[in-house]
Amino acid sequence: MVSYQLVIDCVEPERMVRFWAGALRYVVEPPPGGAGTWREHWLRLGVPEEELGEGDCADSIVDPEGCGPRIWFQQVPEGKVVKNRFHLDVQVGGRREEAPLEVRRARVDAEAERLVEAGASVVRVLAQPGMDHYAVAMLDPEGNEFDIV
Repeated sequence: MVSYQLVIDCVEPERMVRFWAGALRYVVEPPPGGAGTWREHWLRLGVPEEELGEGDCADSIVDPEGCGPRIWFQQVPEGKVVKNRFHLDVQVGGRREEAPLEVRRARVDAEAERLVEAGASVVRVLAQPGMDHYAVAMLDPEGNEFDIV
């Protein structure tokens, strides 16, 4: 068996945790070992206080159903400077055989609007006349690309 987690480099892990937990309908991963907060957990492990920054230090989210991968937001000092070579597709529209294009389009637009309110921005709409596909390309709060499909 192979397991994996998705790691996303970022400047502000807690901000990204809040955004992506909402976007993916995940939950903030609780700290292990009975610790009340992630800060408490890291301090117990011997991580120096000055390396922890401010706040609770929550830096990962998990699928509450236990199906999707754990996502860890790794703090790095530099901001994003080039286009992603890997991105997420947030699938809300439904399958072609289950919903007509108009229904999928409405679902995608509603989700894009919800995520704009949460801190994302729209890059462009991905649609061509005569093509049975609709998506919205977006940026998360730190500029990482993702699509709503």
